[in-house]
Amino acid sequence: MTTYCQVTGKRPVFGKSVSHSHRRVSRRWNPNLQSKRYWVPSLGRTVRLTVSTQGIKIIDAKGIDVVVAQMLARGERI
Repeated sequence: MTTYCQVTGKRPVFGKSVSHSHRRVSRRWNPNLQSKRYWVPSLGRTVRLTVSTQGIKIIDAKGIDVVVAQMLARGERI
């Protein structure tokens, strides 16, 4: 599974956890990624996408055909 959202492009973010005593430890914030299957009528098949929860909301609002067309236009492999 990819470590980024194929719709929004969200990736893990790196930073520091700071304790009460102010010791700093490296950590990583991962996006909430879900593996989902969608039926795409324009392609005539199902596609499996790794999307964040925000990406799922974008697909619900715009429609899977529009989102897949945008992904193909920017060179994303589906």
